[in-house]
Amino acid sequence: MTELQKYITSYFGISNQNMDKITSLFTESELKKGDYFTKSGQYCEKLSFVRSGFIRIFANANDKEVTQWISTKGYFITDLYSFTFKQRAKWNIQALTDCELYTIDKENYVLLNNLVPNWAEIEKQFIAGCFIQLEDRVFNHLSLSAEERYDKLFENSKELFNQVPLQYLASMLGMSPETFSRIRNKKIS
Repeated sequence: MTELQKYITSYFGISNQNMDKITSLFTESELKKGDYFTKSGQYCEKLSFVRSGFIRIFANANDKEVTQWISTKGYFITDLYSFTFKQRAKWNIQALTDCELYTIDKENYVLLNNLVPNWAEIEKQFIAGCFIQLEDRVFNHLSLSAEERYDKLFENSKELFNQVPLQYLASMLGMSPETFSRIRNKKIS
């Protein structure tokens, strides 16, 4: 069973018959370090599951880059706005390391409605899960101190701290690189 199949099984409880229909539409792909999955202003016509590697989702705002998310193994990536509504992407999505992906293009994604009888419910569950994760991140940004946000990320994603440039983590946590470094030095000593 592939990582994609394990995720779909654990998250959605899909039957083997439907699993085969879904995963047959994904293709294995690679993204080399520094390559873009999509750039802001383009149309994002694909959705991928990260099998390995780290991918940064970011935008340019007021002459600086703002990191929205660092995607790791076991997460999906896309510019959801572009993918869903056929609009130009708001986000740059770039590989921080060599990455292995399972990718489905928009055309095949649309086919899922016909191939899997309860696809609308599965998709609704997935989008709700994404929304809950977003709500949690917003709540954490509003209610936790910078040090508490740092601790929470470190507790949940230690591997990021050795693999990803620290300024990207600082941006993702909504703090300056200096604040991030100060907190990090405090934790190390």
